Amino acid sequence: MNVARSRMLLFSWLLPFSALAEPAQPTHEFTLGNGLKVLVREDHRAPVVTAQLWFRVGSSDEPPGKSGLSHALEHMLFKGSSKTCTGEATAILDNLGANHNAFTDQDVTTYHQTLQPHQLGVAFELMADMMSTATLRAEDFIPERAVIQEERRLRTDDNPDEIAHERLTRIAYPASSSGAPVIGWMHDIQRLTADDLRHWYQTRYAPGNATLVLVGDVTLETIKPLAERYFGVVPAKPFIAPTTSLELAEPGERTITLHQAIAAPRLIMSFNVPSLVTAENRRSVHALRLLNILLGDSPSARLPKRLQLTDRLFSSATSHYNALYRGDSLLTLTAQLNPHRTESLDQAQARIWALLEELKTTPPAPAELERARTQLIARQVYDRDAIESQASLLGTFESVGLPWQLTEQDTHELNQVTPADIQHAAITYLTRQRLSSAHVHVEKPHE
Repeated sequence: MNVARSRMLLFSWLLPFSALAEPAQPTHEFTLGNGLKVLVREDHRAPVVTAQLWFRVGSSDEPPGKSGLSHALEHMLFKGSSKTCTGEATAILDNLGANHNAFTDQDVTTYHQTLQPHQLGVAFELMADMMSTATLRAEDFIPERAVIQEERRLRTDDNPDEIAHERLTRIAYPASSSGAPVIGWMHDIQRLTADDLRHWYQTRYAPGNATLVLVGDVTLETIKPLAERYFGVVPAKPFIAPTTSLELAEPGERTITLHQAIAAPRLIMSFNVPSLVTAENRRSVHALRLLNILLGDSPSARLPKRLQLTDRLFSSATSHYNALYRGDSLLTLTAQLNPHRTESLDQAQARIWALLEELKTTPPAPAELERARTQLIARQVYDRDAIESQASLLGTFESVGLPWQLTEQDTHELNQVTPADIQHAAITYLTRQRLSSAHVHVEKPHE
């Protein structure tokens, strides 16, 4: 972190929330005749623009036996279309100096480029062609499938942390498809075919199942004719609408035990919780977001401050919660035991439970809640410095089924959360009936 940014962070603690919450940039929306929704946010601070094409399809949509299908299709869209041959779209964007890539997640598949505004026509033409005329040849998929398998080996199979989280996520979603890994299980990847990809492409990649997001040095007047010219000619077609994956409210306590080549034992605890889409009221989700900050998603949070820095029980302790899923979500606590301590994982988990029970019996002090609230709001304000982050937030909201306008209400709604709301969230959601745990032990050497 540079000095100027450090000073900004220090100064932010002195600012009222109204000062932290910068006014939203002008944002426009329109829908093409084929159903493609377009969002345009003006940000004229630099002569660049990011263009992101979001499809409402991801790993949570995949049927059993076809995990990794959305991710494999993302790879294959760069293997040629009616206007480009294999790798040509990438080469064109590289020659423009564009920063470009794609990603697949639980609910979305997204293609994005950041480039100069006058180059948008090229990016639009490439994206529109890829979304409508991808060739998806079997002879291209066979070697690409091997690339995806190697990607899984490097990122997951050879990474003890990823393996543990993957196994835990699977048992944490017993009633929905949200537990499958985005990249897919290895045995499913090996069985995917070009026919599988073509069917997925034909039934999911439709203009009506996508959102185009533009953020940067552009205006509605410049974007609308470009979108009509390049995307408006893509024919409308029927598609399979995404569904919301609801989980059991209280599936019962579940535990998985693993032995891995790690330096010290690890503990992961995931609680079944709603998302902003599935919650009965948004206030409960905002309480969960702040509860996550209070527990472990900041250096001053209770888990790292008490059980890592003070007691030295853990060498690391964090928490994570993503409220922006189409289906239900998880609040996850992750901790690694200090290798110099002799406590068992069961004893370590009991210490965490004691900390959680405190939140159930005693609401956080107003000052502690205000500190967490300021941290969360400040993060979001600084994220607005990047046009890619702004576009990602807009695209995520629209793709999971939430209106983008909610992003402009976020600070106000976070300010409404009280200590009693935090306590109620802890009582409601941090229960054994919602808990999945992974106990990861140090693998003993073979004798």
